[in-house]
Amino acid sequence: MLALALAATAAAMSAAGYQSMAPTGQWYGKTFTGIRPGSTELRSKQLALTYDDGPNDPHTLRLLEVLAKHNVKATFFLIGRYVEQRPDIVREVVNAGHIVGNHTFSHPNLIFASTRQTRTQLQECQRSITQAIGQHSPLFRPPFGGRRPGTLSIARSLGLAPVMWNVSGEDWKGYSADEIKQRIRRQVRGGDVILLHDGSHTGMGVDRSQTIIATDLLISETKSEGFDFVTIPEMMGTAAASRER
Repeated sequence: MLALALAATAAAMSAAGYQSMAPTGQWYGKTFTGIRPGSTELRSKQLALTYDDGPNDPHTLRLLEVLAKHNVKATFFLIGRYVEQRPDIVREVVNAGHIVGNHTFSHPNLIFASTRQTRTQLQECQRSITQAIGQHSPLFRPPFGGRRPGTLSIARSLGLAPVMWNVSGEDWKGYSADEIKQRIRRQVRGGDVILLHDGSHTGMGVDRSQTIIATDLLISETKSEGFDFVTIPEMMGTAAASRER
C-alpha cells in the first residue's frame, strides 16, 4: 500500500510539473490556446501568428516588412525592459496594425516567482507599454509558458487575459528557416496559435533572421492553401461566437 501511495504521489507531482509548463495545460487556470476542433467551420482556415521577446533591433522591424508584404497582422508579446529601450519600435508595431501584449518586465519563469514578484512583473510591463503607446490589449503570456497555482489569478486580477499556444516553430533552438517552417507545417490543423520569436530574453539584438525568413515562407504556403491569418483578439472573437451558436 505504501508503495502504491508513493507511486501515486510521484505521478501526481509529475503531472503537476508538466501542467505548469505545458502550453495547452489547463490545470492552473484557463488559457486561450486557439479554437478547439469542431467548434466552428472557420477553425480550419484561421491561424494566429504570435511573436515573443521583442521589441528587438533590427529584427522586429524586418519582420514588420515581411508581414506588411503579405498584409498579415500578428500579435506581439513584449518584454517591458526592451520596451523602455526601444519604444519607437513598439510604436512602429502598433502603427502597422498589430496587437501587443504583456510578456512581463524582465522575463522570469513565474513558476519560481512569489505573488508579489509576479504582480510587479506584470504591472511594470503594463506601465512600460502604456508609456510607449498608451492604451493597448489586455493580453498576457507567461515567459517559457511557466505558471503555477495563483499565477493566472494574479494576471486576471490586473485585467489580463492569459494566452498560450498550441503550435511552436521552436525557433529559439537555432533551426534554419526551412526547419522552423516545416515544424510548424507538421502541426498546423487550423484554429492554431503559433509561437515564434522576434527577440530573446537574453538580450537586445539577438539574431532572428531565420524566423523572419520562415515567416515569409510559412505565410506564402499556407495562404495558397486557403488559410487566413488573424490576430489573437480576432481569433478569440471567433471562438466566442462559435460558443454562442
